[in-house]
Amino acid sequence: MRIADTAIPGIKILTPQRHEDERGYFAEVWRQDRFAEAGIPGPFVQDNHALSRRAGTVRGLHYQLPPRAQGKLVRVVRGRVYDVAVDVRRGSPDFGRHVAATLDAAEGNQLWIPPGFAHGYCTLEDDCELLYKVTDFYSPDDEAGILWNDAALAIDWPVGAAWAEISGRDRALPPLAEQTRLFEPGPT
Repeated sequence: MRIADTAIPGIKILTPQRHEDERGYFAEVWRQDRFAEAGIPGPFVQDNHALSRRAGTVRGLHYQLPPRAQGKLVRVVRGRVYDVAVDVRRGSPDFGRHVAATLDAAEGNQLWIPPGFAHGYCTLEDDCELLYKVTDFYSPDDEAGILWNDAALAIDWPVGAAWAEISGRDRALPPLAEQTRLFEPGPT
C-alpha cells in the first residue's frame, strides 16, 4: 500500500497494491493494522455506495459535526471523480483550505478524509460509482454543508456552475463565511 500525505495534515491518498495476472487483480483496500499505523484508526461503522449517472455531477460539500462527526475513506469502483476535502475546523491553520485529488477506479486510489472536513466530488465520466467507509453513522441532525463553488475556497472544479448537475439542496448551501455550524477547537 502506498500512502501519500497531502498539503493538509491528516488527509491522505492511499493506493493499494494490486496483484495482477491474466484473470484480473486482487487488492487489500482496507486492513486495520496497516491503516492504524498510517494514522487512519477507524473503526468504520457504515459503508456507503453512490452512483452518479452523468459526468459533471457534483455532490457536496457535506460534513457532520460532533457528536456524530465522520471520517471518510473514499474510493471509486467505476469511473473517475475529482474529489475535494475542505478544512472546516474553526481555528485550524488550514481553515478554508482544500485538498483535491482525482480518484480513478483503474488506479484504485483512495482518499482518507478525517473528521473536520467537508467532502464533495465531481464525476469526470458517466456512470461513476463510489464506495466509502465512514467512522460514524449518518445523522441528519448533525449534518452541515457549504456551497460547492464558494469563490473564497478557490476550488478548481472541472465543471462550471452552468453545466454542473447538482441538487437544489446543495445549490442552497451557504458559503463558508456564512456557515454557522463549524467544527470548534477541542480541549488542549
